[in-house]
Amino acid sequence: MTPTPKTEAGKAGLEAILTDPAGTLIGLDFDGTLAPIVEDPAAARAHPAAADTLARLRAHVGNIVIITGRPGQDLVGSLPVLGHYGLERWADGELDAPPEHPGVEAARKALAAMELPPGVRVEDKGHSVAVHTRQAADPAGTLRALDGSLRELAAANGLAAEPGRFVLELRPPGMDKGVALRAYVESTMSRSVLYIGDDLGDLKAFDAVEELRAAGVPGVTVASSSDEVTELAARADLVVPGPDGVMELLASLCERIASGAA
Repeated sequence: MTPTPKTEAGKAGLEAILTDPAGTLIGLDFDGTLAPIVEDPAAARAHPAAADTLARLRAHVGNIVIITGRPGQDLVGSLPVLGHYGLERWADGELDAPPEHPGVEAARKALAAMELPPGVRVEDKGHSVAVHTRQAADPAGTLRALDGSLRELAAANGLAAEPGRFVLELRPPGMDKGVALRAYVESTMSRSVLYIGDDLGDLKAFDAVEELRAAGVPGVTVASSSDEVTELAARADLVVPGPDGVMELLASLCERIASGAA
């Protein structure tokens, strides 16, 4: 059974999705939403049920898109991917991406010259660099200790500092998951939207859903919950327990749409 959203706006959004699935856009984060969080992001793999569940759902809803902080080519598959928070787009075998922001190379060189604490790892994403503290002895404390200097480095090079689950990412400003989601809703002329995320960067997508609702487009926000980030659960219309819960939600939604049970 599909869980019931805790808000009236969320309930209205779910009803709109079930009534008119062809007009629905489903937006999904990847890490922590479609894939369990792992210490090494390169080792992350989608939930075992993801491919089948998304394929079945795709047959019933208008559009599905993955919106991720990863490079788009990391997730090449049958679904469109908005990588780097929407800065680049991968679809139909083609990548559309802008030139690298010059500040990224400067930040990359500065980080390479820094003496970082044990367990801290720098991930080069091409269009951004991310500093991970998950493998440090005290991940939260280490991130707090580095926060000021990393934000200064970002500001000095015209970059934004995006916090996440034991990570601070230095990336070009002007694009976020909210901007990306809203633009995709408009470009696909979607009549309803559901967005699922797990991390602080997904709050911007939640903002976009709320703005769209105010403009007359019903929507639902879903948090893939964890003990590491509680802010999304506080904001979401619906909370599910991590990627397992996401798969259960999508499967139940697919079943209700297929059966015509609005």
